Amino acid sequence: MTEHHDTRALFVISVAAELAGVHPQTLRIYERKGLIAPARTSGRSRRYSERDIAQLRRIQELTNEGVGLAGVERVLELEARLGAALGHIDVLERELHDTRRAAIEAVEAAHRTHRHELVPLPRATMVRIDARRK
Repeated sequence: MTEHHDTRALFVISVAAELAGVHPQTLRIYERKGLIAPARTSGRSRRYSERDIAQLRRIQELTNEGVGLAGVERVLELEARLGAALGHIDVLERELHDTRRAAIEAVEAAHRTHRHELVPLPRATMVRIDARRK
């Protein structure tokens, strides 16, 4: 699913609750606790996106494992930070790869240039000087 489709607020609270497997009142509690922030219509009705539904499912997964809402909030925060860090690492790895490729190309270009400047020398005869002889 594309980024645009993930964030389009389409679902009313009853549908979102059903999709997430919770009661609509639970969604209101999650919103009050700051765990979810649905979009609002001009009439102030909540509208949930696919991304919101995925977030709700993650919250349910954590609470079913025994994590309290304060812990869920911290886990979600850390997961978001980790996701951002991984995205940053991906950017750095691409930059490193591009820099390595550019360096290799620069070295190869320098080698091609210098090969044309090399002049073969005739083999010189080595003369051995023996210091012990006079």
